[in-house]
Amino acid sequence: MDPTFKPARVPWSTRPGLKEMAAEVGVDFDRFLAGLAANRSDTELAAEFGVDSQVIFRLRDHFERYGLHSIMGQD
Repeated sequence: MDPTFKPARVPWSTRPGLKEMAAEVGVDFDRFLAGLAANRSDTELAAEFGVDSQVIFRLRDHFERYGLHSIMGQD
């Protein structure tokens, strides 16, 4: 490999952001974040939004792993 080659460090990802994921499953993004801030359980949030608790679990997991968006810029 050429020692002067530097891999691209683009600040984008193909992973969707949390807002898009929430919209896809019919969960209000702002209310979801408020529920997380209030430390509500997955079961409580699932009942509020009328979805399975696994949906909330996956959204919470995405938030805890990647934040609102998985885009990480590099300088």
